[in-house]
Amino acid sequence: MFSRIFKYLAISALIYVPALAGNAQDYPPFINDSHPNRVFFGDTHVHTKYSVDAGLFVNDLGPDAAYRFAKGEVVSSSSGVKTRLRRPLDFFLVADHAENLGLTPMALAKDPLVMNNDWGKQFADLLLGGDLAGAYELWGARITESEDPFAGDQAMPRAAWHEIVDAAEAANQPGVFTAFIGFEWTSAPGGSNLHRNVLFRDSEDRTKQILPYSAYDSEDPEDLWQYMSDYEESTGGRVIAIAHNGNLSNGLMFDDKTLSGEPLDKDYVLRRIKAEPLYEVTQMKGDGETHPLLSPTDEFADFGTWDKGSFSSAKEPGMINHEYAREAYKHGLQYRSALGVNPFKLGLIGSTDTHTSLATSTEDNFFGKAGLGEPTKGNEMRFNQMVTGFLPDPQGREYAILHQSSLASGLAAVWAEENTREAIFDAMERKEVYATSGTRLTVRVFAGWDFQSDDLHHPDFARYGYQNGVPMGGDLKRAKQSSDAPRLLVKAAKDPDWANLDRIQVVKGWVDKRGHTHERIYDVAVSDGREINDNGRCEVSVGNTVDVDSASFSNSIGDAVLEAYWQDPDFDREQQAFYYVRVLEIPTPNWTVYDAKLLDVSLPEGEPTSIQDRAYTSQIWYMP
Repeated sequence: MFSRIFKYLAISALIYVPALAGNAQDYPPFINDSHPNRVFFGDTHVHTKYSVDAGLFVNDLGPDAAYRFAKGEVVSSSSGVKTRLRRPLDFFLVADHAENLGLTPMALAKDPLVMNNDWGKQFADLLLGGDLAGAYELWGARITESEDPFAGDQAMPRAAWHEIVDAAEAANQPGVFTAFIGFEWTSAPGGSNLHRNVLFRDSEDRTKQILPYSAYDSEDPEDLWQYMSDYEESTGGRVIAIAHNGNLSNGLMFDDKTLSGEPLDKDYVLRRIKAEPLYEVTQMKGDGETHPLLSPTDEFADFGTWDKGSFSSAKEPGMINHEYAREAYKHGLQYRSALGVNPFKLGLIGSTDTHTSLATSTEDNFFGKAGLGEPTKGNEMRFNQMVTGFLPDPQGREYAILHQSSLASGLAAVWAEENTREAIFDAMERKEVYATSGTRLTVRVFAGWDFQSDDLHHPDFARYGYQNGVPMGGDLKRAKQSSDAPRLLVKAAKDPDWANLDRIQVVKGWVDKRGHTHERIYDVAVSDGREINDNGRCEVSVGNTVDVDSASFSNSIGDAVLEAYWQDPDFDREQQAFYYVRVLEIPTPNWTVYDAKLLDVSLPEGEPTSIQDRAYTSQIWYMP
């Protein structure tokens, strides 16, 4: 009987399988989807002992340790404290200073590449003799004057660069963990911070063909862009630069003229926006979104404000107008009116700028700016270490900023298809990214002309958003009718290991017919059943559960998830505009409060005991 059944099944297969194959179609319906469907968190600004200043400030951890820590392994810090991340990062860039790359560890090892140079031996002798201040002063004099003590000798930076590249290649695991290759170009004309992190899409076959470009080569960003263009032309590779937050630039980051003093023209703008699609808006050295004097109606503007000066002098009136992202976006609209292109059309990310090799960005696990400020009992440098103000101000003004004012910040969040160099780099280029001040809250936003409130509940939200609108970093084309207005769909979710959400805000900037710029903030979703008034604002605070004595807070306030459908009530289709989303968490203890509890020290005076971590998305631009 069984043989007859098998014979019947075999004959049936011959009869019916071809028919089934002829009617085959792709299944399931999303098999050909290619839109970004995952958010990845990373740090693109970590210094190891291969950065001269990091090594001088007692960091003895190299790139290998930095990558292991980023992957979630337990690592002992330079001060001997064991630490790890609560969750591994998804991507990572060791961005060591290009200037005399590898000098400190090679001097400590008495490497002939250092010892055979007269200046190098002098530096090594000071370092090996324990005179760190003397070594730093010796090196600082050369940096200040842009006089490379190893000029014409590329052996030391080449050896260090190849070790850094090798470490990235060893750590890179496509689909699991992305280790980018790159460096920091540390331009500081007159002590003003114009630093950029340079990040390659490529592997060792291309990146080992070049050496990092340093401020010794030039302090002018235009020369860096030319270096990047030459790299792409000669190797076929791809590279971007990420400008640091401009609060220490003394007005140079978003200036109305080039570093050489020329007015901005279309050629300059096109080169800048190609080379620098991203801006590091928040990091340890303060926050760069906006300033209370620039945004007086923004009650959340005074966050991580570092506004005393640059690395070498105090700030003059008017400088802050050219240092903060929101103001730069408004100026960018004016430039587009004049030149047809916008020099400041920048996506937003955050990163740490740590010099400890340890990418710690949460308040309860903050290892500080440099090795001297790591969290060890009795470490007076933890709060009192000077970050800026080493050089005397020409007019004798006080502009020093101490480590106690540092932010435990930040992270870069990227919407991409997969965790690979190629996918994450491409997302950065198209600016589908956002910044957080250190936590891992999730934010997604789409803008279009035809969205409805019910679309928030669409079961295929992302696919629907891409098909009918543009994501963060995108451009909205001209409104079809005068009655049209941009409609935003926004979803936000808390970091699962941290604080609830307070509110979602839309920040709008625009330029009117007279060429004047404006900004306005709209609360579009708030927690705990609070109301938004007719002016688009919620005037009721979310509250504050922070207990300073116990260094704790409670998620008894706020919401785990917020979402919003919002249509611009003040839209004029003839006016250029930008929109970005800011998401605020409920208050949590500042890192100094955790220190006071864990290290049994007194709280520093003048610092907040609680903060509201946040996220900033890249802008969506309306350009009629």
